[in-house]
Amino acid sequence: MASNITQTHYNDMTPAKKVSKKALNKMIWRSLFLQASFNYERMQAGGWLYGMIPGLEEIHTNKDDLALSMSHNLDFINTHPFLVTFVMGIVLSLEQEKADIQTIRSVRIAAAGPLGGIGDAIFWLTLVPITAGITGNMAMNDRSILGAILFLIIFNGVQFAVRIWLMHWSYNLGTKAVSVLTDNAKEFTRAASILGIFVVGSLIAAYGTTSIRIILTDPVVDVQGLLNGILPKMIPLAITLMLFALIRKGWSPTKCILLLIVIGLFGTAFGILAGDSKAQNEDGSTIPGGYTPLVEWYDYPTE
Repeated sequence: MASNITQTHYNDMTPAKKVSKKALNKMIWRSLFLQASFNYERMQAGGWLYGMIPGLEEIHTNKDDLALSMSHNLDFINTHPFLVTFVMGIVLSLEQEKADIQTIRSVRIAAAGPLGGIGDAIFWLTLVPITAGITGNMAMNDRSILGAILFLIIFNGVQFAVRIWLMHWSYNLGTKAVSVLTDNAKEFTRAASILGIFVVGSLIAAYGTTSIRIILTDPVVDVQGLLNGILPKMIPLAITLMLFALIRKGWSPTKCILLLIVIGLFGTAFGILAGDSKAQNEDGSTIPGGYTPLVEWYDYPTE
């Protein structure tokens, strides 16, 4: 929803001085509150204006122009919260040059749009899987809270660095930054997505431990060993491909999670899926297979 603004130019058309680094840094910090007043009418407009105010106050010394600028900066906007400073820098450079108001509004929407896919590819499909894979392994193996702390430090350190760099780069580059973004958006998004998928696939191979518990006797046949001879990690791969197919058919992530819970409970109850719970019987001896299933439909060889 756009503001009801009919005026197309500011009253004072003299280009303003460059915004101070202090104001730019304030805008960077305020960008953290982009979604603080998120709503379905104008999405991130309230947080956007809050972030823009330090720069607008330095540019528009005329109070009527400042009010006008604040009004049209309350237009609908929806962009990636970690990359918003890119749009802020571009819009601020246009405000500094006292560009046509309609031009500023159009550029703001044009710059904000493509950032959703790019930001998801950078952060959710690349940075998070890589960082979580490394620090998660540290937390599981070392049983240390350092893994969680390190994850937060790396993730937030990267996104803060991106916010700072984008603000100063886009502000200095001005509207040329839009063409740089749009000309390379598809290629960049595709490259980041491929890297993220590669990392997720590596995590499946490294941490996918789902295996078959069944060992048949007379003659002894280790079903999991047989599968490993054909293709190691076959079960985790099959589960991943199954979930991929279900999501393509319209299943939600919640349904997929519930399905995995059902499969886990069923497989454990019937002794199909392997476990390493180190369960012991009354004599203190380790129970073969890691646990005793509720339904024992085959004989497990004794150690």
